[in-house]
Amino acid sequence: MTVARDRDLDGVLLPLLSVPQGATGMALAARHGDQEAFLVAGTTRHDPAPPITPDTRFEIGSTTKTFTALLLADMAHRGEVRYDDPVDRYLPPGWRLRQRAPVTLQHLATHTSGLPRFPLGIVVTALPTWYSNPYQGFGPQQVRTTLSRIRLRSTPGSRFRYSNLGVGLLGWLLAEAAHRPFEDLLAERVLHPLDLARTSSASTPQATGHWHGRPRPAFRIPGLPAAGALRSTARDLLRYLTAHLAPDDAPSTPLAQALTDVTRPRVLLPHDDGHLGLAWFHRTSADHDLLFHAGTTRGFTAFAGFSPQTHTALVSLVNTSAGSSRTFIQRSYDTLVALAARTGEDADRDRGDRPAKHVPVWDCK
Repeated sequence: MTVARDRDLDGVLLPLLSVPQGATGMALAARHGDQEAFLVAGTTRHDPAPPITPDTRFEIGSTTKTFTALLLADMAHRGEVRYDDPVDRYLPPGWRLRQRAPVTLQHLATHTSGLPRFPLGIVVTALPTWYSNPYQGFGPQQVRTTLSRIRLRSTPGSRFRYSNLGVGLLGWLLAEAAHRPFEDLLAERVLHPLDLARTSSASTPQATGHWHGRPRPAFRIPGLPAAGALRSTARDLLRYLTAHLAPDDAPSTPLAQALTDVTRPRVLLPHDDGHLGLAWFHRTSADHDLLFHAGTTRGFTAFAGFSPQTHTALVSLVNTSAGSSRTFIQRSYDTLVALAARTGEDADRDRGDRPAKHVPVWDCK
């Protein structure tokens, strides 16, 4: 285990540092003010294997969506696209989307496009690999076919409906607008400026994922990379979250305005007391905000969250999915709440007096 450099942070994080059943390792990273902590446990796979470090790469699943949203915000700030641009303007040649009302880029980034959660027919076509790699056979041609056949489930802008297909489509549209492959565009505009050297969609090197204790192959999502293809590390993700905490403090950063735009509440969530920014789920307490997103693949679970007012951020990564993922995400969210509530010597009291609200994990991964 790596010992945290801040003993107060160490005390808040340690209860979370227990490797869930079926996993071999996990990594945590946190920031509170100007203090950082990294805690790790276990190994990258079963049998004799390298230990987990803050630089071990994990699949982060749907947390990728926050990177896609930041790319959208950057391109909007540059004037290359607009949030209210219709999807039709940037569809690749030969692609079309059946729609009665215009779907915009912002609709895709806020899950209000009316598109379903999964692509048309994915459950049937992916059934043979459902517990290992359900998206591996769903490529660009399948996206094109799905869009031409699918019907919107609701009027664009009228209802929140979490959609992997929607954010995956957003990645294609941004790439088309910039005339560059999505992965190259994301690296140039987001990953490189934020110095996220170990974050990419490359599947090696990385820890081995597990499903109920059994090793899983590396996750592949060739048709919808913008929705869940990234791998990252605890160190890179903490750097990524730190950039969101005070973007106005670094106006020279090319992403300063975009980092502000993604956190602005845009959509009221149903049956909840929160909002959605551009991909980020957003809750407000009496004196601070919490923004967060989770992600799972068939072998990994990830959580990333931050509170700008308290200058707090948390990353938690583990190499298992399946039944333990909801509990791990809930515990991670509760830990973020505890970190944001810390006020020096009152940390323990605050943690007890401010019970965490349960995050509805169904809608953020």
